[in-house]
Amino acid sequence: MAIRVVRLGSPRAAQEGLRLGTVRRPPRGVPKAEFARQDWYDLWYPNLAPSVETMKLGQQAGTPAEWAAFTRKYRAEMATPENSHSIALLAALSHQTSFSVGCYCEHESHCHRSVLRELLAAQGAHIAPEGT
Repeated sequence: MAIRVVRLGSPRAAQEGLRLGTVRRPPRGVPKAEFARQDWYDLWYPNLAPSVETMKLGQQAGTPAEWAAFTRKYRAEMATPENSHSIALLAALSHQTSFSVGCYCEHESHCHRSVLRELLAAQGAHIAPEGT
């Protein structure tokens, strides 16, 4: 049992379980009925996505200082009661079932999912090693 942190649209791992899209917007040009079949996600969960303003900060971050500013702002958004409860819930569920969370970004190191991974780990989530 574990959470996998994945790139949405990538092939699913064996025993991956339910895939949650922690993105602000659904994939463009893909009919809703095709989201799961095309390995985007089974359930859209934008609560754990950065706000549009914060997402733009992350996309435009070209320096370590700009990325740090994005990270601080996203962490502050995730510290709200609603979002922190969601993170705690997913962390607890990771000990009972396998599922994944993800985003579209090509590189996790420059994506909110790297921060989400850290937040889940801090709540005691069982996280699958990268690449499994």
